[in-house]
Amino acid sequence: MTGAFKTNNPVNIVLLLAYAFALKWHSFLYPHIPLPQATDGFLYLKLLNFLAPAGQSLPVIYPFIVLALILTQAITFNNLINNEKLLPKPNYLPAMAYMLITALFPEWWQLSSALIINSLLVWVWAMLSRLFNHPRPKTQVFNAGMVVGLASFLYFPAIGFSLLIFFAIIILRPFHLSEWLVAILGLLTPYYFLFAFLFLGNTWNPLTYLPSISVSFPIFQQDAWALGAIILLIVPFLISGFYIQGNILRMLIQVRKSWSLMLFYLLITILIPFINFTSTFEYWILCALPFAAFHGYTFFYATKKWLPAMLHWVIVIFIVALNIWVGVFRAS
Repeated sequence: MTGAFKTNNPVNIVLLLAYAFALKWHSFLYPHIPLPQATDGFLYLKLLNFLAPAGQSLPVIYPFIVLALILTQAITFNNLINNEKLLPKPNYLPAMAYMLITALFPEWWQLSSALIINSLLVWVWAMLSRLFNHPRPKTQVFNAGMVVGLASFLYFPAIGFSLLIFFAIIILRPFHLSEWLVAILGLLTPYYFLFAFLFLGNTWNPLTYLPSISVSFPIFQQDAWALGAIILLIVPFLISGFYIQGNILRMLIQVRKSWSLMLFYLLITILIPFINFTSTFEYWILCALPFAAFHGYTFFYATKKWLPAMLHWVIVIFIVALNIWVGVFRAS
């Protein structure tokens, strides 16, 4: 199956759609109605309130929204990787990897603010990865900052992705203080318009939109399924590190810097859920996109043909078994 996704055939989009239904069938049979969490932003809460009337009578709309988000994220992120030549030949392996990764945890089958933010982060990554030789870098930096600021309206800890912008400026651009100031201005712009709207509407209460920040170590209800999913995330990632090191001297400087930025992106997504945490894996779906890029590298560069096939089918079998277990657990 990995051989099919190794080509740049548009038919693979249909295969991705089939994967989405095959790997997450339980979420369509037993739709989950999302509940607001303490860390969710006011914009996401308004979205849930908007969907609530239709969701109560037809809860299957939620998994279909999740399907649309994941499919568009997979295709958009895959196209970005192809356009930026992070892999030598265009293919659909990162998109396939994203479909597999987002099915590893039951919490990742559900609508959440973090899942929506992934759509915004694809946009942010596209702007940042083009900073290396962009003729108008300040525009890119400002727009990326503004999107990150907007993302914090959905999930406030997402403001931590501002570090990704500053890291991109450091590794992709020569130092210009003005670009740093423009990035900060972009981050503050959504809040400027929000507070201006509140002030003019005589509803001034900014503390409602600026939640307190705390950093703690989360405690999960861990089980064998969660441990297995984490192992299946980490093993292909570590293998990709081996292949990247072996090919790094053959990469263009821009591609090399883009992979460094991708690694930092992954690090931030792992750390951000520690801010105002909840005892669930829901918000770690933020790390699915960068993990998918590294998994795609493993599937593409594996020198032994049996390795990508084995990794693929082990993950698929694990996900199918997880669907069955969740169904039995729900029934009991």
